[in-house]
Amino acid sequence: DVAVDERAAEILAFWELARPSAGMARVGVVTGTTVPETVPPPAWSFGDNPALADGLLAAVLSGEKTATSSALWEYEDSGEPVPRVGELSILLDGEGHPRALVRTTSVEIVAFEDVDADFALAEGEDDGSLESWRDGHETYFRRVLEREFAPDMPLVCERFELRYPR
Repeated sequence: DVAVDERAAEILAFWELARPSAGMARVGVVTGTTVPETVPPPAWSFGDNPALADGLLAAVLSGEKTATSSALWEYEDSGEPVPRVGELSILLDGEGHPRALVRTTSVEIVAFEDVDADFALAEGEDDGSLESWRDGHETYFRRVLEREFAPDMPLVCERFELRYPR
């Protein structure tokens, strides 16, 4: 598929620009690079629609958003590994174009009902309050999860730092 090939080439070009921000040498300058330096990290977008992806990406780029949360069930159901401290991710905009490189700085599994105001503020959404975080996230999880929302459902609460662009 031509579109898939173009997207892969765009992500590779972005990775070449962003790699030094992650403390990795540029391939064109240094020989003998390791596989993690040449293979781009996972690329993904926030939310479940282009408008949400763009809005949350803008909050990352402005510095308002330094955290994100996902239902642990999504990882279990998909077989994807839970993020780990030190991992890099390429953030995509709502159209799938690479726009930012982030590094995970902490990961905790927390019940939905136990997420605190500090984490809600770090998510950088709505008015930053715990109440608006709970309302918005409950609505989102009820919309996207294949399992029924529960206040004690486990969330993967991830904090990250923007590495590129700065």
